[in-house]
Amino acid sequence: MADLRTIDRDHTAVLIMDYQQDIVASVAARQPQLLERAAAVLSGARLAGVPVIYVVVRFRLGYPEVSARNPLFQGLKEAGRLGEGTPGAEIHTQVAPQPTEVIVTKRRVGAFSTTDLESVLRARQVTCLVLLGIATSGVVLSTVRWAADADYTGVSHLLHIG
Repeated sequence: MADLRTIDRDHTAVLIMDYQQDIVASVAARQPQLLERAAAVLSGARLAGVPVIYVVVRFRLGYPEVSARNPLFQGLKEAGRLGEGTPGAEIHTQVAPQPTEVIVTKRRVGAFSTTDLESVLRARQVTCLVLLGIATSGVVLSTVRWAADADYTGVSHLLHIG
């Protein structure tokens, strides 16, 4: 696990990605300590003065961003999951954001491609990322690849808490 005491706290941010009710519910039975570990990471980051940025996946009414060619998101659409304003799309209360923490909404798997995350990070002069995500093969992989291509450092500080 990355040690937040040894990184450049002035240029680092923790991205907590996809910790939403519907997504957490789908993995919590297999990962009983998931939320406790995530909450501990967030607490440590906050105590160390490292900004925490939330990334959530949400779809507008009618799911206009979901293509029939996307089986993963098509399944979410058919099930009515992760729609804006639905309880399942809300961030889990055990890892809830503080009032001043930014929430970035994505419409795809990765945290960068359909969001203003890059603008938020640039405004804060963030160059190092600590990634905290539920789906290693989804949001974490997509985000780490984009971040590496964009020359962020520290993307190897992946936190595996499951």
